[in-house]
Amino acid sequence: MTLTLPLPQLLEQRYFDNSLRNWLIAAAIAAALLLSLLIVRRVLVARLGVIAARTTNKVDDLFVELLARTRSYVLLFVAVALASRWVVLPERLDHLIGTAAKLVLLLQTALWGSAAIAFWVQGYLERPATSGDRGGIAMIRTLGVAGKVIIWLLIGFSALRAVDVDVTPLITGLGISGIAVALAVQNILGDLFAALAIVFDKPFDVGDTIVVDQITGTVEHIGLKTTRLRSISGEQVIVGNADLLKSRLRNMRRMYQRRVVFSVDVVYGTPSETLARLPSLLKEIVSAQSPVKFDRSHVASFGESAIRVETVYFVLDPDYARYMDVQQGINLEIVRRFDAEQIEFAFPTRRVVVQDDRAAAR
Repeated sequence: MTLTLPLPQLLEQRYFDNSLRNWLIAAAIAAALLLSLLIVRRVLVARLGVIAARTTNKVDDLFVELLARTRSYVLLFVAVALASRWVVLPERLDHLIGTAAKLVLLLQTALWGSAAIAFWVQGYLERPATSGDRGGIAMIRTLGVAGKVIIWLLIGFSALRAVDVDVTPLITGLGISGIAVALAVQNILGDLFAALAIVFDKPFDVGDTIVVDQITGTVEHIGLKTTRLRSISGEQVIVGNADLLKSRLRNMRRMYQRRVVFSVDVVYGTPSETLARLPSLLKEIVSAQSPVKFDRSHVASFGESAIRVETVYFVLDPDYARYMDVQQGINLEIVRRFDAEQIEFAFPTRRVVVQDDRAAAR
């Protein structure tokens, strides 16, 4: 014969210092909280995803990505931790639940951090300027991996502290070891940080022609430690990144125009009227070229054996071959016009006057 208790008495039965009623209420609260959190997460991801797709701002995209990366078991632990306030738990069990909740939240924080770094890396790699830069792509991916490792190390130390493990000796040991390693590889670290500066500051890109000290070459590869240049004479020049940034660089590819100064020397017997017309004549010759912007032309100075006419113009194209074509056209036209107008070019000469002292004595 089975005895059944009335429902009110059954709900008042105590289990682990709490009535069955309280246990049921706590379970219902936990279930309701979990269901509410899951619904809120789904609605926010859907609604905010639509809004984020309409904007160019990356912050809202990152927020949606972090919401989507929020794990369901984290929401479960949050719901259980909040619902446990409705019952009286033994001190040890309460401490265990609190510690587990901290560990789960730390795990979720690590996942959020990793997702944020992955989102940043992916966004950087999708830039048009980065698509052909293999060195920059490798650098950014390496930096992303390093960032994730740092995040997980910090979360690991926090987790050990949460379970009452003294991490001070471990941190001290790692700090001393890190100093020793940094001193041993300081040159490598200098090149590594210089590579990061090159990637982010962009003083030059792969394919740019740069001048470093006495070296002129095209950038072929930007590595973690060195940058490789293909010099104009054909050989490959390898320069450390730190040494590269310490030098004064000239990026020829980013030159939008080229300033040219050239001189024409004529003989001292040239008539003054002809000298006065020379700047206008040279302006006409230079302006006939393309793409060229004339600046000035003047009878500049008197040399030992010639009168010098100086002319300045700009080639509106950074290509060196184009500049040489323009200068060649100018030179050929100067020769033709000078021949037509019988203007003589000067060449280095020295006039020596010999005086007969005997004739002077008479």
